[in-house]
Amino acid sequence: MSDPRAMFDLTGKTALITGGSRGLGIQLAEALGDFGARLIISSRKEADLVAARDHLKARGIDVDYVVADVINDDDTFRLADEAIERLGKVDILVNNAGASWGAPTEDHPIDAFDKIMNLNIRSLFVLSQRIAKKSMIPNRYGRIISMSSMAGMRGAPDLVAYNTSKGAVINFTRSLAAAWGKYGITANALAPGMFPSKMTKGLFERNGVETYASAAPLGRIGDDQDLKGALLLFASDAGKHITGQTLAVDGGVTSV
Repeated sequence: MSDPRAMFDLTGKTALITGGSRGLGIQLAEALGDFGARLIISSRKEADLVAARDHLKARGIDVDYVVADVINDDDTFRLADEAIERLGKVDILVNNAGASWGAPTEDHPIDAFDKIMNLNIRSLFVLSQRIAKKSMIPNRYGRIISMSSMAGMRGAPDLVAYNTSKGAVINFTRSLAAAWGKYGITANALAPGMFPSKMTKGLFERNGVETYASAAPLGRIGDDQDLKGALLLFASDAGKHITGQTLAVDGGVTSV
């Protein structure tokens, strides 16, 4: 019997991670890189990417970066093309870049709604389509993992654009799975609950971490390791028969 741990081995695989310079993105980069994948990370700010690259290299990870703003189509096309050129192919795409906007629904700015939808869902389509057509479909192999949120699985006040966009990621994922399974491509989503990040920092400061921890059956918020196992399942051969699924990593919040 072969070593079952080898199912998670990503040696020889390549990965592109958007929003990969900090927060949850760098955790995801650590997971893929620690298990052997060669990486391209991307975000809008080069200084953040340099720091992230140096951090990952210190772990022994083979990593490079591309500065790009995925809300811009030309930047997205360039990111996809540069990643394929530098890596030779993209086996794993992690659609992690995203943003939030808080406002009462009746007063939510329309232009802000459009901005959140464009970044959190439209950009995922543009990048996934480009990577699939230029790398994954020709190679008959791919793993696409997109970041949804527990906010996409339930209603919450004052986050109408964010909730809507993250709910859209779930059905976007199902659509990719249905369309591209025949090419050996799987598509799945992660739906994190409350984790320390730039997006949640203000909430934790205003309301206290315990407010959010106590809402979870496990009585805690996520830490810097809690997304890694789920990502590795979807990215590796361990999850080769899983597609179109969304896994909540939220301490059980969406179960109650």
